[in-house]
Amino acid sequence: MNSHDLSAATWIKSSHSGANGGDCIEVAPGFPTVVPVRDSKTPDGPVLLLSRTAWAAFTSTVR
Repeated sequence: MNSHDLSAATWIKSSHSGANGGDCIEVAPGFPTVVPVRDSKTPDGPVLLLSRTAWAAFTSTVR
């Protein structure tokens, strides 16, 4: 997978995040081939880069 510059990414927290700030994931839209995903509690931690197909499969499964 190609390297992606995420330094200017705009992160959006899930609307299903817990009210106490836990259980949160964030995604960074705007990348044509991948969906960057991270844990909002550790914004400087690792980022998963999922293919759009994998992200669609994940979100349809958790719905």
